[in-house]
Amino acid sequence: MSVDSAEKRPSRRGGGRAARVAVRSAPLADDLRPVRAGLTGGQYNPLTEAGVARIHEAALDALEQVGLSQAPPTGAAAMVAAGAIQGEDGRLRFPRALVEDMLAKAARGITLYGRDPRHHLDLSGSRVHYGTAGAAVNLVDAVTGDYRPSIARDLHDSARLAHHLDNLHFFQRTMVCCDVPNLVEMDMNTLYACLAGTTKHVGTSFSDPASVAPGMELIHMVAGGDEAWREMPFVSLSNCFVVPPMKFATESCETMEACIRAGMPILLLSAGQAGATAPAPVAAAIVQAVAECLAGVVYVNSIAPGHPAVFGTWPFVSDLRTGAMSGGSAEQALLSAGCAQMHRFYGLPGGAAAGMTDAKVPDMQAGWEQGITNVMAGLSGLNMVYESVGMYASLLGFCPEGMVLGNDLIGQAQRCVRGIDVTEDAVSLDVMKAVCLDGGPGHYLGSDQTLALMQTEYLYPEVANRLTPKDWEEAGRPDLIAAARRRKESILQMAPLQVPHEVDRAVRARFDIRF
Repeated sequence: MSVDSAEKRPSRRGGGRAARVAVRSAPLADDLRPVRAGLTGGQYNPLTEAGVARIHEAALDALEQVGLSQAPPTGAAAMVAAGAIQGEDGRLRFPRALVEDMLAKAARGITLYGRDPRHHLDLSGSRVHYGTAGAAVNLVDAVTGDYRPSIARDLHDSARLAHHLDNLHFFQRTMVCCDVPNLVEMDMNTLYACLAGTTKHVGTSFSDPASVAPGMELIHMVAGGDEAWREMPFVSLSNCFVVPPMKFATESCETMEACIRAGMPILLLSAGQAGATAPAPVAAAIVQAVAECLAGVVYVNSIAPGHPAVFGTWPFVSDLRTGAMSGGSAEQALLSAGCAQMHRFYGLPGGAAAGMTDAKVPDMQAGWEQGITNVMAGLSGLNMVYESVGMYASLLGFCPEGMVLGNDLIGQAQRCVRGIDVTEDAVSLDVMKAVCLDGGPGHYLGSDQTLALMQTEYLYPEVANRLTPKDWEEAGRPDLIAAARRRKESILQMAPLQVPHEVDRAVRARFDIRF
């Protein structure tokens, strides 16, 4: 039954429960769902306008006075030709006018494509999208708490899960294929595990410049050729082009240059750790990340003006007592939200990390850390929220049940991002009068308005339960982790291969695929 027909049906008691179940079960168009990809954030601003301006000025000062070292000769030549200055110490320094010129050339309002048009991501404005990332080296058993090295099959399964979890909008590798020691072969298995598992936009990494040529060959096999790929590039390069503090990562930069030539969008990823490879003050950690990513903007646009690139300020946090990473901290939430505000200041598509947890398994600590950081990232208007689900032990472990639980959590975060719709219909007193006056029923349970809004205004968890204590007891005290495991297994039992079988055969004939 459609929502429209529910609106027209007179309110009545008989058959009401069956009607409500039918309404809840009916599929909704994407634009009517209570949450969906690309909801507009930006309601939360941890930085004042003066703070944003001060961080911008400090980043420009850092680029002029400190600069970055270790650019490969090709990149250095392109940036010097554009106006960068290479000193006797070998460092490239960036005059303000050069940065401003390159910001003017930088791509805005870009689209990251999925292989299915339903999964295209509009990165204009403050549109928010949640997805994965992390490159954990362990798979976590949610029941026993055991950790074991992750393998290619685990990565493929996580891509299959992501494909069928509606609140995840893109997929970047969650785990390292530890069963593939050769770097190039590992990169091919990583790329194909993602593409074979989902038609959502895929982020990948190349560990070695030698991986780019075979990686593009594999992508062309899936796309149907170079021309089809360039029309709709459905893979982006997650590229750690800098080694904080303020150094280019030479081989990663060479990889980035090759991928730009191949037509691949770039995530310019700066991942300093506050108190270790970035300054300890939260504001200064943002300054360094912004400076490094502005250098990346100069780099990309000196090679290919207007090439699609995501401003990937990913500063992390150290627990200053031990030096260990603390991805689930409140400071991490502030860092990511502050970076989102800087993306908005520049008008550039931006990405950062949120949703990581320092907990080792899906437990209460994991819930509060993932919830706080994901909600703050969304409310800040972060275009791409990476690492939002499934990542435990400060990115050392990935848990598939945690990914399923995270789908519910991200749904709630998106509902917060959407906010409250104040329309004339919503605040009209007509329904209130019908309920309260002239012998009305005294409640809203059976009203047409309530039934019509059940799916479009309200979000319901897929795994979390809302039973009363009595019903919960009678149901045998259902366990949340067990429910997540059942949901995971049901998805994996039915999730099909996401490339045509003839392409799969060709890929496996060409590459040593381990899953």
